[in-house]
Amino acid sequence: MSKSLLKSTVSVGAMTLISRILGFARDILIARLFGTSAGADAFFVAFKIPNFMRRLFGEGAFSLAFVPVLSEYKTQRGDAEVQRLIDHVAGVLGGILFVVTVIGVIAAPILVALFAPGFLDEPDRYALTVEMLRITFPYLMFISLTALAAGILNSYGFFSAAAFTPVILNVSLIAAAVLLAPYLDQPVTALAWGVFFGGIFQLLFQFPFLRRLGKLPRPRWQRKDEGVRRIIKLMMPAIFGSSVVQINLLFDTLIASFLVTGSVSWLYFSDRLVEFPLGIFGIALATVILPNLSQKHADQSAEAFSSTLDWALRLVVVLALPAALALAVLAAPMIATLFQYGEFSAHDTLMAARSLVAYSLGLLSFILVKVLVTGFYSRQDTKTPVRIGIIAMVANMVFNVLLVFPLAHAGLALATSLSALLNALLLYRILRREGVYQPGAGWLPLVLRVVSASVAMALVLWLGVAGIEQWFEWGWLQRSWHLGMWVVVGGTVYFAVLWLCGMRPGQLRLART
Repeated sequence: MSKSLLKSTVSVGAMTLISRILGFARDILIARLFGTSAGADAFFVAFKIPNFMRRLFGEGAFSLAFVPVLSEYKTQRGDAEVQRLIDHVAGVLGGILFVVTVIGVIAAPILVALFAPGFLDEPDRYALTVEMLRITFPYLMFISLTALAAGILNSYGFFSAAAFTPVILNVSLIAAAVLLAPYLDQPVTALAWGVFFGGIFQLLFQFPFLRRLGKLPRPRWQRKDEGVRRIIKLMMPAIFGSSVVQINLLFDTLIASFLVTGSVSWLYFSDRLVEFPLGIFGIALATVILPNLSQKHADQSAEAFSSTLDWALRLVVVLALPAALALAVLAAPMIATLFQYGEFSAHDTLMAARSLVAYSLGLLSFILVKVLVTGFYSRQDTKTPVRIGIIAMVANMVFNVLLVFPLAHAGLALATSLSALLNALLLYRILRREGVYQPGAGWLPLVLRVVSASVAMALVLWLGVAGIEQWFEWGWLQRSWHLGMWVVVGGTVYFAVLWLCGMRPGQLRLART
């Protein structure tokens, strides 16, 4: 089982890696063509609103409610009932999303005013954001239906196809920026069209895999279906509980809209770098263990449930802590290497690096929340994460107010990190208190080894990397060479010290239960 879970995690992580690399290519292109201009700020807000809702309806609340119920049907009911559930969920979800999409397109001016009120003082930027939001909003419907398809495939162990779909969006955005933008009066609106068509292509890509599996949905509107009602009931609290981090990021955007021009973009580019390890490992691991934990809960295997969660948490500590320290130490060199070209200036690099350091402090917490929350949703408990999420969101608002004045946009990023830490601690505490999770043996030696190796790696990077002024003088090739070299050096030092401290791969295997 350990090998199967690890193989699936690596598979999803590999697909996510391809997507993230293309995502960086996309962001480099956007930074080069549009910099941190008012147009770029407008696009990032127009993309963030449906993207936020996609986290709620798609890979967030819907997936976390749908996969456990589907896993239960697979375990306890026949294939005909499984197909009926899929058909009815597709019909109801599709119908609701269509209505939400129509409302979103009509209410775009109101949504922009709510999510970026600072734009109201700049009529041109506000109008451009509204125009692009009306183009990007249907992405919510396409990507949420894609999440339905992904949930089906993941429940049957087919993770790679679903994990590959973000690649399609990145290709669509790159093609729009290169091929369409030069022909538009407002070139930046090409990015909005890239989002629109990317959503359509992502959904269509799933169909052949669903057909091969024999689970292609045939949408039927059956609102009173037992399974549909259970999923909706689970989704209601999960809509909030699964997306606290996204809500916090939207609060950041709202406040940043009142700061100097470029603040929204600085937060976006730094968040993109944090999303790299979060997506490759955190989301991949959570995606893989959710159906596994749901299956164990349906089988009433409490010991196996706790053992799987323990295995996942160990992997998080081993990989997320060094990644967070590396992001903090290499923040400015990474921003300069990836984005400082064309309209993206050295000043932009320094500003984005500040928020990246603040976000990196929360990377471990971001990933822990992704994993810990599966311990609740896999047991169809969606209310507890909501209570915790409310506490974390209120804390984030308080942190925002306290930190935005001394630290500007970086204070908003730090507030998000601190609220994520609080979220993770509370989730962990309740899982322990309810006896759902019992840590296995060997945690203290593991943590000491990881901390020692991470500190050694950070010291080597800090002492060895040249000052940022030198990076400003280098061209793209020199920056890329030095960044790649130091990433390899840092990784080598980390794993070498782990080995010298007595850490072996076998110590991370999932115990047989």
